[in-house]
Amino acid sequence: MPELRKDPITGRWVIISTDRGKRPTNFVRESVVAHGKGSCPFCYGSEGKTPPELLVYGRNGGGANTPGWTIRVVPNKFPALGIEGDLDKEGEGLFDKMNGIGAHEVIVESPEHSASLATLPERTVEDVFWAYRDRMLDLKNDRRFRYVLIFKNHGEAAGAMQEHPHSQLIALPIVPKQVREEVDSCWHYYHEKERCIFCDIIRQEQDTGVRVISENEHFITLSPYAPRFPFEVWILPRVHGSSFENNQSSMYSALARMTKDTLMRLDAVLDRPAYNLMVHTSPIGEEINDHYHWHIEIIPKLTKIAGFEWGTGFYINPTPPEEAARFLREAQVGATAEAE
Repeated sequence: MPELRKDPITGRWVIISTDRGKRPTNFVRESVVAHGKGSCPFCYGSEGKTPPELLVYGRNGGGANTPGWTIRVVPNKFPALGIEGDLDKEGEGLFDKMNGIGAHEVIVESPEHSASLATLPERTVEDVFWAYRDRMLDLKNDRRFRYVLIFKNHGEAAGAMQEHPHSQLIALPIVPKQVREEVDSCWHYYHEKERCIFCDIIRQEQDTGVRVISENEHFITLSPYAPRFPFEVWILPRVHGSSFENNQSSMYSALARMTKDTLMRLDAVLDRPAYNLMVHTSPIGEEINDHYHWHIEIIPKLTKIAGFEWGTGFYINPTPPEEAARFLREAQVGATAEAE
């Protein structure tokens, strides 16, 4: 059983995989597994190589865990946290720990082995977001969980271990420190000004235009004012919404269009980079509020975090966001988004 241990100095929780301890010689850098046709665990015909599916779209007839699906969600075969058991919170002197209880799932985005969110049809990308929503709503019913993180590691440099297009979901029994700091900072801004800080940012960025990349009827993509990494981009709903899973149905189609458009721009400008994509949303139990604004952050893996960043928490970004936004705004990707 993994453990969650709390750093008593920073308040940060760490997952310790006590049942998968590695010796020093085990820490050899692993590469993305390049499967041939028929051997990939996420391709048609390999359904038996994964744990039984939790959610499936597209299969008409046929039994569970068989081909014919368009999107498939399965438990991670090597989960960071275990779904079974109790938290059993306890102290060891001044240290706090609990059992590593949580959910770790894989969203297989398409049966197409070589596809990506940038190349999949918009309807398929929309269905990926619906799968995110369905799994989040289901896991929120588990009273042990306090936060659900959905993320995508695309490419070896971003941490992907399988080349087949997929995302991941981890449900946690605590709100991560970074999430809590972001939400609390938004609450303090709202408490002082009675406005959402993200809504204010959107208004100001629309007025200046220099960091706006693209817009459609529901979403805006921009380079943030103080990005940690070159070509970091945010996709935000233009109208205030505090949680990803509580969107109106029409929003997911527009989000699919905007996400595909954004990734195509990154592919065109940066030659199909590896990237991390994260859905930032309100913690469980705090879903409806006026201060936090859910959004998606996409970070291309163009630089590495080194000693200065780890030692100070500062980031050195060699590309001004205004320049990054201009390159992405001017990218020739076709009319994939409905510009306003």
